[in-house]
Order: sequence, then C-alpha cells, then structure tokens
Amino acid sequence: MTTLGLFGRINPEELILLLLIILLLFGSKRIPDLARSLGRSIGEFKKGRAEGEQEAREAAAKKEDAGKKDKTK
Repeated sequence: MTTLGLFGRINPEELILLLLIILLLFGSKRIPDLARSLGRSIGEFKKGRAEGEQEAREAAAKKEDAGKKDKTK
C-alpha cells in the first residue's frame, strides 16, 4: 500500500480512481507534458538543493578556518 502524509493509506482502488480523475481533468495528451514538466522541476529542485548544501559546507569551512587563524594569534 502507498502512504501519503495527510491522507493516510491509499488502497489500489482509490489510486485507480485518482488516476482516472486526473485523466479526465487534463486529457491524455497533456499528461505526458505534465509528467515531463514535473520531472524537470524535481531535477531543478535537487540541483538547487545540492548547490545550497555545497555553499553551506564551504561557508562552514571558511568559518572554521577563520576560527583556527584567530586561535593561533
């Protein structure tokens, strides 16, 4: 079974119903475009998160180096 945060457990029948509703709302031609856009968005988010983590590590290293220099004086 699939678990989603606020909704609890979703059984297969509910998942099929949800997919059918999405198909009716967006149509079969738009769903691949939506999935592609979602995939790109997730990729950009992961890339941005990785860059942010790298910047945080570099800032922490600079701060640590500055602290070591102050102690040696």
